[in-house]
Amino acid sequence: MKQILLVEDDALLNKTLTYNLRSDGYHVTPALSAKAAARLLGETEYDLVLLDINLPDGSGYDLCGLIKPGHPATLVIFLTANDQESDQIRGYEAGAVDYITKPFSIGALQRKIRAMFAMLEHRGLSRDVYDDGRLFLDFSEQAAKLNGVPLTLSATEYKMLDLLRQNPKRVLTRRLLLEKLWDADGNYVDEHTLTTTVSRIRAKIEAGGDTYIKTVYGMGYQWTGGEKQ
Repeated sequence: MKQILLVEDDALLNKTLTYNLRSDGYHVTPALSAKAAARLLGETEYDLVLLDINLPDGSGYDLCGLIKPGHPATLVIFLTANDQESDQIRGYEAGAVDYITKPFSIGALQRKIRAMFAMLEHRGLSRDVYDDGRLFLDFSEQAAKLNGVPLTLSATEYKMLDLLRQNPKRVLTRRLLLEKLWDADGNYVDEHTLTTTVSRIRAKIEAGGDTYIKTVYGMGYQWTGGEKQ
């Protein structure tokens, strides 16, 4: 069952959306504030967050910025009365996949959510893609973009990135990485190649000013998920 977090401070709209989405078979958790949403995000992994931008105790933009680094697979759809193009662009830059202005048709929103989940399941994106709104990595198709600009990565670089992103915040030792990695010809990666590969990956994916790979000296490397430098 898909997990949806609904962050909307309009109590009536929150209740109405919760009822309708639960009728569609989703597990919906309602929240009326940014503080409540942040607490819930620390307790449960959600497939989708429906997020109001103007919350009584904070901005939905800021909350979205907290969601994506720690929960890269979680989709965010903004619900807002702000209909300016600049607001929409800011929403997409924050990592949202869609931006819906109020008032809106609840039925249309339900259809949009069903179609989005169906597409993800069909393409397997929830398992094979990392996307935090800035860095996009498609491991099944071996395609990558940074801020919309295509990146060229080798098969070994994709393999290392896949190992790291599947173990967020965990320090992967150099020994473990050397055991798991090999080049396109099936040759094992040596110490020098490992160091060079990490440096090469960083130069590509951290060019936008975010830190994705942290060196833990004397041990190995850690995926940090796009922390600001």
